[in-house]
Amino acid sequence: MTFFLSFSTKSRCLHFNETTSIIDYLNSDLQFSRTQSLYVSKRVSGCRFPQNPLSVLTFFKQIGFSQSQILSLIRQRPQILFTNVEKILRPKIQLFQMSGFQGYELCSFISKNPSILTHSLKKTLVPSVEAIRKIVYDQKDFILVLHRCGWILPKYKRIMENVVFLESCGILGTHLSLLLKLHPRLFVAQRSTIENNVSRAVDLGFRENSRMLVHAIHTLSCLSDKTFERKLKLINCFGFSKDEGLQMFKRTPTLFRTSEKKLKVGMKFFLHTVMLPKSVLIHQPKILMYSMEDRVLPRYKVFQLLKSKNLCKKVPSYIHVLCLSEEMFLDKYISQFRENAEELLVAYKGHYLEA
Repeated sequence: MTFFLSFSTKSRCLHFNETTSIIDYLNSDLQFSRTQSLYVSKRVSGCRFPQNPLSVLTFFKQIGFSQSQILSLIRQRPQILFTNVEKILRPKIQLFQMSGFQGYELCSFISKNPSILTHSLKKTLVPSVEAIRKIVYDQKDFILVLHRCGWILPKYKRIMENVVFLESCGILGTHLSLLLKLHPRLFVAQRSTIENNVSRAVDLGFRENSRMLVHAIHTLSCLSDKTFERKLKLINCFGFSKDEGLQMFKRTPTLFRTSEKKLKVGMKFFLHTVMLPKSVLIHQPKILMYSMEDRVLPRYKVFQLLKSKNLCKKVPSYIHVLCLSEEMFLDKYISQFRENAEELLVAYKGHYLEA
């Protein structure tokens, strides 16, 4: 790509004169298509080449933007090329630097969300950042949220309107922060959409001002009514009543974001292979979300081996073995059986593990 040469040497600037058109510059030096060049030229006053693009490119390079990041940014928002660096761009960049973005993190954030540089600093960006800061207190979470949903910053008025409504529903403090981290798109959705999701969650039995309400709203906002009903019917097909299926949803709302294929495989395994009573799945539906390959099947093999070799004085339940953390599982059911540790590891991992 040749565009870096256009501002890497001072001599190159001397070749630009009053007869150099913006379209020629964008085509030859920045490798824009004819359509892109025409689009930009129509949005710039005058038809002569301005010197400003050179200072913009230099500015981004000095901050630490890579060649590909700069090219991506200006192709997405070419009007940035004709923005005043000192009056417009630098103050906006400084806002995000003061907010905690530095180095590679800053360049990555801006290049992924170039539209934020086209909005007013005082009228949009500052109040937007302050609004997010009021919702998310932890600095790491604040950076995480902006990285994930920088594109919502220009819509801060909608965000604040929805925040007011969610708070009126008892979703406050850490619960509100959690919802923003889980589902930022919800905060810029139509008010009627949010009202419908909250209403459905409450009708299903979720209490206001509860952490589970947040997870229910997240799930319901990600699924259409038809998809929700289809997954409920899938659970019913395995012998659960509609009420039992809804109990499972209330205990683990995220269950309904699991794919139908994964639900089927899990149901068949736990009910037909492990022969668990339905009541176990009703009270602990989270086990249907565990990875079959990495957790459910390997631990079942270990569980079977523990029973066949009578290694435990009191045989634990499979659910107990399944729900332990990785560290506790390895310590309690593999490491302590030194004579059988290798065989247990082979059953668990499928191959020998080096110490």
